[in-house]
Amino acid sequence: MPDPTPHDPTAPPDPAGGGPSGAVLLAAARLSVSTFTVLPVPVGRVDRATARGAMALAPTVGAALGAVLTGLALLLRLAGAPVGVLAVAVVLGAVLATRALHLDGLADTVDALGSYADRDRALAIMKRSDIGPFGVVALVLALAGQVAAVVAVGDRPPLALLATLLVAAGTGRLAVTAACRRGVPAARPEGLGALVAGTVPAWLVAVGAVPLAAIGLAADPTRPWLGPLAVVLGLAAALLLVRHVTRRLGGITGDVLGACVELAGTVALAVLSC
Repeated sequence: MPDPTPHDPTAPPDPAGGGPSGAVLLAAARLSVSTFTVLPVPVGRVDRATARGAMALAPTVGAALGAVLTGLALLLRLAGAPVGVLAVAVVLGAVLATRALHLDGLADTVDALGSYADRDRALAIMKRSDIGPFGVVALVLALAGQVAAVVAVGDRPPLALLATLLVAAGTGRLAVTAACRRGVPAARPEGLGALVAGTVPAWLVAVGAVPLAAIGLAADPTRPWLGPLAVVLGLAAALLLVRHVTRRLGGITGDVLGACVELAGTVALAVLSC
């Protein structure tokens, strides 16, 4: 996940007690859409205040993507496409909608962690453009897991399918909100990680989790608890990754945020497919 525009990572955040202005909210929404989708939204203002809003809005952007993917799935069902084709199309749609940036972050993060190199060398590995064997394995497992999970849920009623894909995509982006909470440092003094690290109050993570859990109640009407469980387990997996990366590398990077999206979203989707 690249840095969308140059910024000053040493600039202090806006005072937490003050409410955001309309201009800040609009800039935050633009930054969030630009960061988490392929849409060519003009970013404009980029600073710690807008970064905080953008990361807080991430689950909303994810849920919107989930709704688009549901529409694609339902159109393919109406066309009589086999569920396997539907699943591949949905996963491919998610990849194209994000320019594969989150998958790239997953591969780079796994390569860096799998190298067992010291902090500086691991960060250098993460910045390289090539993908190593650990990254390739991570990509194959993530994509295969996502396709298999969509195959399992592809014939659910429309409302249940909508809830399933909303929760999975939203949980993936909620993991980024959690990774950017206060107390989590950046691994580097520059880049997207430096812009967004430590900007989000912890209570905003709960604000994002509660509606996702509520929507998840409709994912499987016979087991309404499955949706909230998917949110909890997806978020927990990402938090464990952030904890390990922080110990290993000293903080988060843009690549780590991409890895959080893929890990949390895949875990949530897998739980919902059970």
